Amino acid sequence: MDAKLSPNQGLNFSGIGLASCLAAGLSVAALVFDWMGNRWPWQGMSLTLPLLLSAVLSAAIGYVVIPLLQALKTGQIIREDGPQAHLKKAGTPTMGGIFFVPVAVIIACVASNFNKEVLAVCGLTLSYGLIGWLDDWQILRRKSNKGISPRMKLTLQIGFAAVFCLWLMFNQPANITNIALPWVGFALPLGFLFWPLAGFVLVAESNATNLTDGIDGLAAGTVAIALLALGVLIAPVSPGLMVFCAALSGGCLGFLAHNRNPARVFMGDTGSLALGGALAAVALLTNSLVALFILSGIFFVETLSVMAQVSYYKATKGPDGKGKRLFRMAPLHHHLELTGWSELQVVAVFYIIGAFLAAICLAIAPF
Repeated sequence: MDAKLSPNQGLNFSGIGLASCLAAGLSVAALVFDWMGNRWPWQGMSLTLPLLLSAVLSAAIGYVVIPLLQALKTGQIIREDGPQAHLKKAGTPTMGGIFFVPVAVIIACVASNFNKEVLAVCGLTLSYGLIGWLDDWQILRRKSNKGISPRMKLTLQIGFAAVFCLWLMFNQPANITNIALPWVGFALPLGFLFWPLAGFVLVAESNATNLTDGIDGLAAGTVAIALLALGVLIAPVSPGLMVFCAALSGGCLGFLAHNRNPARVFMGDTGSLALGGALAAVALLTNSLVALFILSGIFFVETLSVMAQVSYYKATKGPDGKGKRLFRMAPLHHHLELTGWSELQVVAVFYIIGAFLAAICLAIAPF
């Protein structure tokens, strides 16, 4: 890994070095947990093969799709009030989710022998990806940062969440409405209240990963870590969804080959909304909401930073209609950039935090 010590910026990593370390780490983790689970890593129903196959295919297909996105003039519109270093990214193709998400979905379906639960989660993932694609397309068509209206976006998210919950209601695993609390060996019986919670989790998680997607390699890497950890946790109860998590984690790694700093493509809402929806759907089906909450610690904090910024601005608004800002810019990763952190420093620290949260989940898991 290429690294150097700068008196002004501290320890800096190259984008390819950081992405390579993440890919190597997750690959080794998949091999280790396959060995611990008595699974052959070269079999479809494992963590390793779907992860590596999806990573390689996504990376390879990216070399074909990205030039097409450039030819279609899908260049990202950059906010002028954001970090000035981001202005040079204007024109970088977006909508990258259109190639790595479908690749991962196809691999997951085939490797799991078209498992019913996997098909349902894939349907939800692609549905949320479609919402993101509509938003990305409108942004490009209007040449502004405004895509479909927030109300329309939320309505579509709630609508697809309702369809998924309806399917889940008639195909639910045993005791799905009892939320497991792994550290006390107790389940919280929610009954009917589980269903509005499930809808909220689907919408909130997809928006949280969407807010995290603002720096080269940030969302793809942190979601890859969360997905693989979730796959390890649910392997004993749902091998099919384990395969799905591994394949989508691999898809994120393949995308990182093009999205690591300096990025050649952005995933856009097409990718970020799909990834959040996938995490939430898997957690709901496998009664892993507590694990999801821990694994989503970064996404949760990013979302809280936006909510706090907006609330504080409104609360301090004066007669001139202007308020004060709690952060220099929200989400949190932009605030860190504006305080002097480099993009790679932010990404490296967030990867470490993501790995730490994954370790916590695995430590409390009832293996």
